[in-house]
Amino acid sequence: MRHRKNTFKLGRNAGHRRSLLANMLKALIEHERIVTSEAKAKQLKRYADKMVTLAKKNTLASRRRAIGKLMIRFNSLTPKEARAAKKGDTSSYNGDRKVIQKLFGELGPRFAERGGGYTRVIKTASTRRGDQSAKCILEYLPE
Repeated sequence: MRHRKNTFKLGRNAGHRRSLLANMLKALIEHERIVTSEAKAKQLKRYADKMVTLAKKNTLASRRRAIGKLMIRFNSLTPKEARAAKKGDTSSYNGDRKVIQKLFGELGPRFAERGGGYTRVIKTASTRRGDQSAKCILEYLPE
């Protein structure tokens, strides 16, 4: 019996599901809006709200927890890239570093006064072409 098992399996095993949600969460943080299936959006909404809660705390421990959940791997910078990064040039960063900066630099302060409910799921009338599954939009609130 599946009593109190609150998860959507999404037709994947645990490792694949974790990677899928981490990649979708990175895309959501980066673009602040994604189009996906309804089941994926409902599951991702839980993780997206928890990431903003971590960003609101803005401690070293919360940064490390967010990095772990997002499965971020930092590429080591060459000395030349490190000097450029100190001056403010972030073009040598991989996308993962920018995701963490956006999460803790923009999204955390934006929702500092809000108690919860940082995302919304908007159901669309269109369906996915291959299997006719319902599509929806998951986005962070503009506040």
